[in-house]
Amino acid sequence: MWLIKSKYWCVLGLVAVLSACDGDDGETGPQGIQGEPGAQGPQGEQGIQGEQGDQGIQGIAGEDSTPSTIYLGYLGRYESGEFDEGAAEIVSYDAATRTAFVVNANSGMVDRLDLSDPTTPTLAGSLNVASDIAAAVDTLGSAAELGAANSVALNGATVAVAVEANIKQDNGYVAFYQTDGTFLSAVEVGALPDMVIFTPDGETVLVANEGEPNGDYSVDPEGSISVIDLSGGFDVIDVQSIGFTDFNVGSSRADELFDVRISSKSASVAQDLEPEYIAVSEDGQRAWVAMQENNALAELDLSNNSIVAVRGLGYKNHEILGNELDASNRDDSINIRNWPVRGLFMPDTIDAFEFAGETWIVTANEGDGREYLTEEVDETACTAAGGFDFDDGDCFHYLDEIRVKDIEDSGATIDLENLWLYASDVATLTADENLGRIKVIANMGVSACDTDTFATTGQPSTNCSYEALYTYGARSFSIFNGSTGELIFDSGSDFELITAQRLGADFNATNDENGGDDRSDDKGPEPEAIEIAKINGKTYAFIGLERVGGIMVYDITVPESADFVQYINTRDFSVDIEELVDADDFSTAGDLGPESIHFISADESPNGEALLLVGNEVSGTTAVFQVNIVE
Repeated sequence: MWLIKSKYWCVLGLVAVLSACDGDDGETGPQGIQGEPGAQGPQGEQGIQGEQGDQGIQGIAGEDSTPSTIYLGYLGRYESGEFDEGAAEIVSYDAATRTAFVVNANSGMVDRLDLSDPTTPTLAGSLNVASDIAAAVDTLGSAAELGAANSVALNGATVAVAVEANIKQDNGYVAFYQTDGTFLSAVEVGALPDMVIFTPDGETVLVANEGEPNGDYSVDPEGSISVIDLSGGFDVIDVQSIGFTDFNVGSSRADELFDVRISSKSASVAQDLEPEYIAVSEDGQRAWVAMQENNALAELDLSNNSIVAVRGLGYKNHEILGNELDASNRDDSINIRNWPVRGLFMPDTIDAFEFAGETWIVTANEGDGREYLTEEVDETACTAAGGFDFDDGDCFHYLDEIRVKDIEDSGATIDLENLWLYASDVATLTADENLGRIKVIANMGVSACDTDTFATTGQPSTNCSYEALYTYGARSFSIFNGSTGELIFDSGSDFELITAQRLGADFNATNDENGGDDRSDDKGPEPEAIEIAKINGKTYAFIGLERVGGIMVYDITVPESADFVQYINTRDFSVDIEELVDADDFSTAGDLGPESIHFISADESPNGEALLLVGNEVSGTTAVFQVNIVE
């Protein structure tokens, strides 16, 4: 689904229409002889000035027409000192106190960073969320019943924090604080609250409750959205839950699902749908919920807390010009080309903006498989626990991914209609240096299986025929029409082409060690975070690449013709990260694994310039960039 980017120019013409009065005309007489002009008479006295007429209707002021763009410049960072522990994930900001709030999954708390000097953020304190909730909720015995914080959001002087239960399949909580750290209240929400967001008026909080299964897939809570009403104050908080049972097989809306990916092992649709991220319209009347593993967006009507639609996002055809990818980490080169695979969009972070009276949803197309496992001592213990495969302590109970080269080893066949365009035979296609290493979705594009092993292990059985190959994620960002779900822009192969051009041999590196091409067989640069901002009359998208690192900047003012602006990466590819970590001094590695992005407008910024905050979960750093305007 690659759309060729184009621009349109309109030429407006003005037509003056003259009309005459109707009536009977007499006959035209002969024209007389024109006389000579007489001498000009003396100028008469100036007449009395007439009354001033009514003032005309003032037109609507347009945007500043001065051509401009932006570029990001690195200012500084806060270092938690924790490597690959999720010590800097979701970020938000309070302008009144000049404080950044950063989810630290390693400590289970939310760190408060003083940004008075954005070049040197400092730790001002932390919110011990689990302890505060346990002290306020009578039904909780201790803070040990709660897990880590997953998300933080601010509105005015109020902070909302989503916290999962220690057993992730149990219900979690949302805690409320003042921005000075004073605890206000806590409410119970659904299982695994993964993201929290305020509506624009600040009176409602929405929570995406992912509801993931446990390791052996024996417990799978329903995914849901919690709607928290704060209009009555923090002493009287109303919580409603929006679920998906109407979409279960045999229920009233079951026939509405199209292109929505449901796991073969799931007990029901409602249990399988996993809300992960939420975007809200500017008027606060609509919300969109990303369900990454399901490759779908749900649209909500917030006037009555109902589900308008659940829309599958379809796939991207990597055979089309503009949708190329590097499919192998064993080809010893940058090999970005077309392949006979289709990438499901599977967005993680999403955001929304308004244009031409419509709301547009912008998605970071990361991709995510389903892998459920437990830890066992050996293969015998794994089999006894119900697992189907044992690998170095990991006992797999369900896995829906498979490498292309392993398909025939399972007894299945690859029967692509257009194979001849890419290889002389299947053996050549599935070589490691070609398409063999890439991971595809095991239960898609397949038919004629002897038995339905997908419902138990997620893997194919003998005689399965793969007539199409589907991969995880689209290695891009996209823009969808919020009302129809129509894809109107996708960045295609931009991310891999640009990073290959800028980074050379380091492109498609993973995020915890240096060395290029490592992630080509998985999800490439892996777009994770996205943030939309309006700056100087234009709308920009900032996209964080979780694996190779860095921020992509696009001008999306006109959604159908989004333009690349900048790529900036503050990672140092020249160092040995493993050696630095072993020495417990990895500061020089830079920023690794951007997980979230937060924009601070110039009028709320501590230095009077627009800023961008980036939480990097692998390096445990919170990076600060300045948004510079170039006229």
